[in-house]
Amino acid sequence: MQRLWPKRELRARRSLRLVAAAAGTAALVLAFVLPGSAARAVPGAAAAPGGRSANHEHDLVVRTDRGRVEGKYAEGIRQFLGIPYAAPPVGALRWAAPRPAPRWHGIRRATAYGGRCAQLASGNGPRVDNEDCLYLNVYTPKDDDRRAAWRDRGLPVLFMIHGGGLTTGAGDQHDGSLIVTTDHIIVVSINYRLGPFGFLTVPSLGTSPLTASGNYGLLDQEAALHWVHRNIAAFGGDPRKVTIDGESAGGWSVCALLTSPLARGLFRGAIMQSGSCATRTRATARAAGLAFAKQAGCPDPAPGGQPGPAGRERTAAACLRALPEKKLLDASASYSAEFTSGGPELPVPAAQAVASGDYNRVPLLMGDNHDEGRTFAQGFTALTEQQADQLITQIYGARAPAILARYPWSSYPSPYTAAYLIGDIWTDSGLLAGIGGCATQNQAAVFAATTPTFFYQFDDRHAPGLNNDHPGYQWGAGHAMELAYLWPSFNNGYSLYDLLTPAQLELSRQMVRYWGAFTAFGAPEVRGQPGWPAYTSRRLMSLRPGGHTRTIKAVTYAAEHQCSFWNAG
Repeated sequence: MQRLWPKRELRARRSLRLVAAAAGTAALVLAFVLPGSAARAVPGAAAAPGGRSANHEHDLVVRTDRGRVEGKYAEGIRQFLGIPYAAPPVGALRWAAPRPAPRWHGIRRATAYGGRCAQLASGNGPRVDNEDCLYLNVYTPKDDDRRAAWRDRGLPVLFMIHGGGLTTGAGDQHDGSLIVTTDHIIVVSINYRLGPFGFLTVPSLGTSPLTASGNYGLLDQEAALHWVHRNIAAFGGDPRKVTIDGESAGGWSVCALLTSPLARGLFRGAIMQSGSCATRTRATARAAGLAFAKQAGCPDPAPGGQPGPAGRERTAAACLRALPEKKLLDASASYSAEFTSGGPELPVPAAQAVASGDYNRVPLLMGDNHDEGRTFAQGFTALTEQQADQLITQIYGARAPAILARYPWSSYPSPYTAAYLIGDIWTDSGLLAGIGGCATQNQAAVFAATTPTFFYQFDDRHAPGLNNDHPGYQWGAGHAMELAYLWPSFNNGYSLYDLLTPAQLELSRQMVRYWGAFTAFGAPEVRGQPGWPAYTSRRLMSLRPGGHTRTIKAVTYAAEHQCSFWNAG
């Protein structure tokens, strides 16, 4: 395998003090303020020889391949928000592969987030009726924040892909300021098309082999990575040092990118938080797509349509294209967005590609949360024991009696007993698209066989809950609850980061430094923090508050999640 980190950088890893939260960093920032009538001076900036500003205001104007952008100072760093990385996917570009963004003249303000992609209301935010949404955000140290280790070289880049079931969420949930100031790297966060706008397989909807499987959102992610390769040097980054990161649906995205031939060479490391390698076949996706089309009022063939060239009635694809965005979104409440295999962007199911070793084999940091299922099971707090038994029987069939014997009702506290029981079963079994428990551990073992893999479990079982709908509900370390420790901007209507105790803030600092070290060097090695071995050692990192982070054995993890039982089934 090609060496991705030169020896000199591996040696620098041992001397670089990533534990200095506010120390300066290197940023070879290629900012431009062009002379002449076409240029506009940044307010308050005095020109210095060579076009440089005497007071550092010049580093807020950067030239991209589509035009110049002007960012802002915030949280002690530079922020460039709402930069278009592709043309708005509206009109004829709905359900098309992303196209280059239009060029612009002068300087474009990049001080506010671009519009979120169309989505229904959820815990990730209110409903959004907007298809013009292909924007990204760049967070980078100021021009004068340099470090000897990075001088005259570009900074590593962490490329964050948000979660939300491929139906909700946005890049603005991941303000990279804390990571930038702590780790002295660059952070990029993105939007990508969601729900039926981003993941829809209907005959004739995709008009090329590239779009026939309906993975428009994945193509958006790859277009954003190409944008980074073309432009990140102008912000002080190194396009050869990109690490992709994603949580939940972002974690699915990471696995899809790992197995997509079109993404080869676009990143040198990957982080998968509470993700999986779940994909569906084109036949399954087509059935789901036609069901959605019918729900939207577009059966195939659509009755009463205009005859086509062959005299046929208008197809569901043509009918869908004619619908307004609002009607499409209204029909998507029960639509399940997933990645679809079978096209050039995902030739085979992602899990199959990983198992065969035919994927982008880069260093991987991956893991899950101890109680993933409790986030999803909170909707079952009012179920009685009989109702919970019926639900488990409905899901697991003949195996339900053995499952209920393993997870007895009497072993859980009240109130909310049903939610705890169901949440633990869902966690350990990996029912939720292969996220959590035994499914995640098994996937880590598969990855570790062919690429350097570092496995973790987020084990703060008293992390702030994502909502307060059920007073006293014991979230444990539920799905998505690690996000606030890395991204203070992540919230579900209130700041979760502000609720962290001193012990939890210590864990937050550890996690941010581990993530930064992995981005910079391909291994989560941080001076002054517990050593993190590769998973080939059969040990993983248990991330705990109050200085209690430590490694645990794989057999310990397996026992916690009853994997001998689940793997036998």
